[in-house]
Amino acid sequence: MSKILVTGANGQVGSELKELSTSYPHDTFTFLDRSVIDLSDLPALQNFFSDKAFDAIINCAAYTAVDRAESESELSDAINHRALEILAQIAKEKEMKLIHISTDYVFNGQNYRPYVESDPTDPQGVYGRTKRDGENAILKIAPANTLIIRTSWVYSSFGTNFVKTMLRLGRERESLGVIFDQVGTPTYARDLAKAILDILPNVNTSAPEVYHYSNEGAASWYDFAQSIFELSHIMCHVNPITTDQYPTPAKRPHYSLLNKSKIKNDFGITIPYWRDSLKTCLKILGENP
Repeated sequence: MSKILVTGANGQVGSELKELSTSYPHDTFTFLDRSVIDLSDLPALQNFFSDKAFDAIINCAAYTAVDRAESESELSDAINHRALEILAQIAKEKEMKLIHISTDYVFNGQNYRPYVESDPTDPQGVYGRTKRDGENAILKIAPANTLIIRTSWVYSSFGTNFVKTMLRLGRERESLGVIFDQVGTPTYARDLAKAILDILPNVNTSAPEVYHYSNEGAASWYDFAQSIFELSHIMCHVNPITTDQYPTPAKRPHYSLLNKSKIKNDFGITIPYWRDSLKTCLKILGENP
């Protein structure tokens, strides 16, 4: 039996882990959310582990408000970077496994092929930079049995996300403008959570390893919205627009496809196609694909 700590328990991936944890009866899970410890409170985080030990930490906690991060850089850095220094050091000292969720935003989005784990990072905003700095902190401290898993375009039946926003706006409006010149892959948080739980018992590394995980396939935000409306039978017309027609404080990657060959080869996992997973999520949300 393993004792597993999950941080960011009320986020999308954390919530899915909580749902799935009942299917892993041989493990004991502790779910840690902001009401217990805010990861920006670094002394409290350090103190939390003073009398506790786990076999593994799954870090789903993050500052993910991409645009607000541009004006809250210190808070973003505390949660996405400096808290990781503490978690990595604790994992090393107490010989705990560590799985950390990172992001496609560590890249500049100008690639011409799906990003592999060894591609140079070049974040274009505060959010991406602090997530990259968190990765580097883990790599520098180098605890054994540690995985960094980068993902993209996460959605779930929990929390606030693109799918829920489109369902709401699609019923309120006759038409919507959605960006078509940013390409990536939607990732169903439940698929990612299941992959993490399946992988965890087989984590055996002498130093941190970086992996990529998203659902299979490719789409623009326009394609994603079209699929949401099509599968939910929502009669809202989607107009394709360019990124410069929808300016935001933080720069978004134009291209963020992730190559998943490494994680599939090393752990033998099968990754679902993004539209199939979208159907599953919509059913859970009460839609009827």
